[in-house]
Amino acid sequence: MAHALGTPRAPAVLRNSDLDQEAVRQARVDLAACFRMAARMGLHEGICNHLSAMVPGRDDLFLVNPYGWAFSEVTASRLLICDFQGNVVAGEGTPEATAFYIHGRLHMKHPRAMAAFHTHMPNATALSMLEGPPLVWAGQSALKFYGRTAVDEDYNGLALDEAEGDRIAAAMGEADIVFMKNHGVMVVGPSIAEAWDDLYYLERACEVQRMAQATGRVLKPVAPELAARTYQQMREGDRESARLHLESIKRILAREEPDYLD
Repeated sequence: MAHALGTPRAPAVLRNSDLDQEAVRQARVDLAACFRMAARMGLHEGICNHLSAMVPGRDDLFLVNPYGWAFSEVTASRLLICDFQGNVVAGEGTPEATAFYIHGRLHMKHPRAMAAFHTHMPNATALSMLEGPPLVWAGQSALKFYGRTAVDEDYNGLALDEAEGDRIAAAMGEADIVFMKNHGVMVVGPSIAEAWDDLYYLERACEVQRMAQATGRVLKPVAPELAARTYQQMREGDRESARLHLESIKRILAREEPDYLD
């Protein structure tokens, strides 16, 4: 299912860039931690899914996983730095083709998306396969996403060119989460920690909804006014909560999978 990216169209040019600065190292560590914990939770699919983040201090370079490596194998140093033309400017290997065309175009079109996580995680993907709105505002965890989601109804096969990447970026609009019908989900955030936090809670919200729907009983949605108020309550302090969430998984990994720091 995965595809290697072809030859870049133009040579990579670094303009007074220091890709070894501490902020870049920290971004590598944070993103590698997300890969490892996503693997532990079964949020990945073979070597086909991808997480990316903009390189700190740059608006033209992003970190992404290399083609052919599972999430559980990713380390901080194994992550690639790519430009928007498909050139690898740091790291060994190439990005998976759909990773480049989806993430490169999304980061380019949406500068607010400092991190972009695309997975086929099972519960969210299951809901993306159903007719109608994927999330029902019936569970508390789902309310974290109230008013923040979009739905891409127009599945168009694999994203193997810029046009499809641009179409997906357009489908996202101003949302933070897009359910890609017949495909999976994309989560974007202003930081790696916030994208991770949303990815985690989105899958949990989808899991409990799927379990509730499996009973065959009618769901009891939360009234729109209360859903909006609860969402606002959740968003207060959300950035700090996300930061602490990521710090917690880094502590766990430092004890149990310290090689992610390599």
